Amino acid sequence: MLQHTMTKRKTLIFACFGIALGLCIGTVLKNYRALEIVKRCNLRPTNLKTPNEIIGLEDEDTIQNSQRNLVFVGVMTAKSFLEGRARAVYDTWGKEVPGRIAFFSSEGSYSEELPVVGLKNVDDRYPPQKKSFMMLYYMYEHYIDRFEWFIRADDDVYMEPDKLERFLRSIDSSKPQFIGQAGKGNSEEFGLLSLEFDENFCMGGPGVILSSETLRRVAPHIPTCLKNLYSTHEDVEVGRCVQKFAGIPCTWNYEMQYILRHNSSGRNAYTGKLKRKEIHNAITLHPIKQAPLMYRLHSYIQGLKAEEMRQESLLLHRDIKRMAKYLEVPDDSIYMLPSISPDSDSGKRHFQDHNILGISPELNKFVPGSTDDLLDWSFIARSLYSASSANPKQKIVSSMREGLEDVITEVMENINNYSRQRGRVIEFRELLYGYHRLDALHGQDLILDLLLIYKKYRGKKMTVPVRRHLYVQRAFTGIFVKEFDEDFYNVTLQQSLLGSILHSGMARLSSHFTMASGLLPQAEDKIVFVLPISGRLGTLDRFLRTYERICINAEQHCDLLVVIFGAPEELGEHLQLLTHLRGRHVHQQVNWIQRSGPFSRGVALDVAARSSYIQPADIILFIDVDMIFEAATLQRVRMHTQRGRQVYLPIVFSQYDPQRRSDGTGDLPPPIDDENGYFRQFGFGICAIYKSDILDEDINGFDKDITGWGLEDVKFLEKIVRVGTRQQGFLSNTAELPLNYNEAAEQWRRLSVFRAPDPTLVHVYHDISCDIQLEAAQYNMCLGTKANSLGNTRLMEQLFYNSRDDFRFIADFNRQKQQQQAR
Repeated sequence: MLQHTMTKRKTLIFACFGIALGLCIGTVLKNYRALEIVKRCNLRPTNLKTPNEIIGLEDEDTIQNSQRNLVFVGVMTAKSFLEGRARAVYDTWGKEVPGRIAFFSSEGSYSEELPVVGLKNVDDRYPPQKKSFMMLYYMYEHYIDRFEWFIRADDDVYMEPDKLERFLRSIDSSKPQFIGQAGKGNSEEFGLLSLEFDENFCMGGPGVILSSETLRRVAPHIPTCLKNLYSTHEDVEVGRCVQKFAGIPCTWNYEMQYILRHNSSGRNAYTGKLKRKEIHNAITLHPIKQAPLMYRLHSYIQGLKAEEMRQESLLLHRDIKRMAKYLEVPDDSIYMLPSISPDSDSGKRHFQDHNILGISPELNKFVPGSTDDLLDWSFIARSLYSASSANPKQKIVSSMREGLEDVITEVMENINNYSRQRGRVIEFRELLYGYHRLDALHGQDLILDLLLIYKKYRGKKMTVPVRRHLYVQRAFTGIFVKEFDEDFYNVTLQQSLLGSILHSGMARLSSHFTMASGLLPQAEDKIVFVLPISGRLGTLDRFLRTYERICINAEQHCDLLVVIFGAPEELGEHLQLLTHLRGRHVHQQVNWIQRSGPFSRGVALDVAARSSYIQPADIILFIDVDMIFEAATLQRVRMHTQRGRQVYLPIVFSQYDPQRRSDGTGDLPPPIDDENGYFRQFGFGICAIYKSDILDEDINGFDKDITGWGLEDVKFLEKIVRVGTRQQGFLSNTAELPLNYNEAAEQWRRLSVFRAPDPTLVHVYHDISCDIQLEAAQYNMCLGTKANSLGNTRLMEQLFYNSRDDFRFIADFNRQKQQQQAR
């Protein structure tokens, strides 16, 4: 009996234990399925942060005690745009808002770096009617008493926070305000939006601004507005709701289309030139469909702000200078030199000297010490005429043309600033002529003769053309200097010397032993000199001696490839020079290619570029036998030649005829100055380019149909320019292409041309003989080069005035010309 009782107890215990275990397992399985569903939906615990924590708002921050509680900007976005458009907005203008900003997206949206609000029971479907209304209700529920203004914005709009703050602080936020670009729909939608004749709406694209009073009146009725939608346009429905419950329409103001700017170009808006009036004057710009375009626009706006700050600093310098005069502070006082201690004994003028920067605008700032110090004025018409240039008549370069346009645009804006009040407007028509000069200490001086149109549209209407002289001084601002400690230069110098020694030592070791690639420093790209030649034995000897001294003895990692034209019996001495050079340096690559037939520089360069002596990763330096160079030349070639990106065309210094120089220099090389030569800006024969770039299908080497002297370099440059413009506007087209278009575009070859004067690259003078059998274009180019090499303008002027025959010839020529015209 006792044993039976014990058995029943054990059975009962095991049964209870089994039931408990089953319940536990069932509970775990049930919760596991719920966890799987949550995981599959990728729901983030957004409720871990309070609404104030999401936007970084402290509990004690109120409208009365904080300057950052002016406006709350709600940006409507989607989950797929958080890392693109939304991040671009936050990285550019979003952080500068005079208040707070938040991005409203669908339920479950989350970001660790952006202030994102995932609206409950809201998805990302379009049109975003529910999202727009629920965003406004969220603002009302959590922030209605914390901000004066509320903005509904899209993620493709750009705002200028400084202009926005000035605009909002000029309006009373305690009154119901509904501000935006008013609309009634386009012609196709007329009569389909259920709008009364006196009703309108604020277009949502460029942004909608609501005062706190307006949101306070409308938000409690948002559920009613959501239940009574008459169209698919959310901005129309928001406007209808505001009209009904706040009793105000969108602002009927003509200027709002310029303040809150919508560009009707669609996805291509703001992809071209940014220096436009609409961008300078607007508070918001819409639409900007791709993140790179947002960053580009922000960079341009920041540049405008930097210009304004520099101008403001200049005005402050002038105020200090003017106040010092009233306080009778002498100009040589140490207190007029910022950043210098009053105890300093230095009497030098400082780069922030108020005596320099504080001078009021005038054309007599610069006081020359002698006639040699006088500043020359250049004449501006359809071309630029300058006495300081070797070519007196020049094309107006794009930078100067753009600067003149900026000056005229700014002046006309100032003239027409109060045109509406005065009932007249003045329009710019044409720059007739002008003068300009550059004062290195004070700035640029301009005298411009403008043709204007005066239009009076109030009272007695009239339209009258007028001419006015404009006197402008574009003053320089202070110089910003970044100083380094002396140790910085010492360490940098030691590192560069150590790196050079290490590289040369490792290179020598690697020629005898096999070393791991990780132990070797990164080698510089090889430069292959390509030299075409026909005859000119003595000049070739001089070039080879220069090459041996600079490239071989100094171990500059260079090769030489010579293309020789001529019959075999004529090339004996040329080949002997090359053979001796190769024999003296057996480990160096000194190669040559023999060509028969008439000399053609284009053929020589094309054959060399395609030869097996040059590898695709080598830099080809096309050079002439008359050139002399230094080690610094090779450094510039490697610095300015970039594979798949940039071609280097140095501007060489071309010597004048030494027989005509006024100052003898003996055996010393002539200095680099205007008396001994000029920088040949229109010569493109010396060129550095990677072999992989020159064999691009759109370049495909040189034009081999050109024989004799010249023109092959011009044709080659035209090919490079065409490749440079290929897909150059990838930012402008990015709105029509996928998001990964920018990454793919970076892989394309877009060659740009870099040009700069190189004083170490000198073309030694030699007599030029122009063959009359050349083509007309080649013959004229040859004559032009020959004329430019005779001497500078002052020497030509002196030679001309010293010959009375020249005067007689010019007088007879003019007399005959007048007689022909009289007939």
